[in-house]
Amino acid sequence: MKLTVLTENTASGYYTAEHGLSYFIEYENKNILFDTGHTDVFLRNAKQLNIDVDTAETVVLSHGHWDHGNGLKYLKNKKLICHPNCFIKRYRKNDSFNIGLDLSYAKLKKRFNILISQEPYYISENIIFLSEIPRVNSFEAQTTTFVDENRNDDFIIDDSALAIIINDELVVVSGCAHSGICNIVEYAKKITGLKKVKAVIGGFHLMENNDQTKKTIKYFKEQNISQIFPSHCTKFPALVAFYNVFKIKQVATGMIFNF
Repeated sequence: MKLTVLTENTASGYYTAEHGLSYFIEYENKNILFDTGHTDVFLRNAKQLNIDVDTAETVVLSHGHWDHGNGLKYLKNKKLICHPNCFIKRYRKNDSFNIGLDLSYAKLKKRFNILISQEPYYISENIIFLSEIPRVNSFEAQTTTFVDENRNDDFIIDDSALAIIINDELVVVSGCAHSGICNIVEYAKKITGLKKVKAVIGGFHLMENNDQTKKTIKYFKEQNISQIFPSHCTKFPALVAFYNVFKIKQVATGMIFNF
């Protein structure tokens, strides 16, 4: 499996950065675009990397936030896989700016073949869209800084990930992990029946070196995961904590990971 970082918060070399995430995944004769960032940066970086995004017949949207899905306006005529809650209007509690998607479901339906699922969906035998993640532990997804259009707490239940099986081991690809990166990994194991997790890459949504970060690190140590790549919405204090334990490297645009 080859994963190329098209959009990230951190730039590298000749590649542009923005607050957002987009990965181009190549595995078993399938090309998948996982998230799109919020502008055409993913397309510009893809061109620099000699990647033809049009070869990806499937786009997976990890959740309905602007920095992961507003780039959809630059695409069409593809299958779009996502959770039904991706299309709601959503806001931060302290302001009135819509942080959901620019394009409504009605407009996206004209551009894409949309496949909505609340249950795991098998893109192929070894690539699974996990959809809604059960929140089973006591230290993740306990609070939220977001509200929906009715000003009710929005816990981003659409937050999802990919579970990819490689030689009976798991690679977990996360967008933002609002549902908790440990919850995501546990659900990937449950759905696939596999115990060994080879790698975890993507947003971990950890801001500080706090109790949640420490318990997440403890969980990863117990799981004996050899490749850990927190990125995007994982802020500096949490990244430092991960580096001190796992000697991680900064994920940046243009980077290529082979698993």
